[in-house]
Amino acid sequence: MALDSRIDSLKTRHSELETAIEMENSKPYPDDTEIHTLKKEKLRIKDELEVLTRH
Repeated sequence: MALDSRIDSLKTRHSELETAIEMENSKPYPDDTEIHTLKKEKLRIKDELEVLTRH
C-alpha cells in the first residue's frame, strides 16, 4: 500500500536524521546551523508521520 510505503520511508528518514544530528554533535566544533536544519526537517517529518498515522 502506498501509505504504508510513505510511512516506512518517513520513519527511515527520521532515523537517518537522528544519526546525522548525533554525528554532528559529536564533532569537536559542531555546526549549529546544520544541526538546526536537520532538527527542523526531523520535526517536519515527525509532524507528517503523526498526520498519516491518525487515519
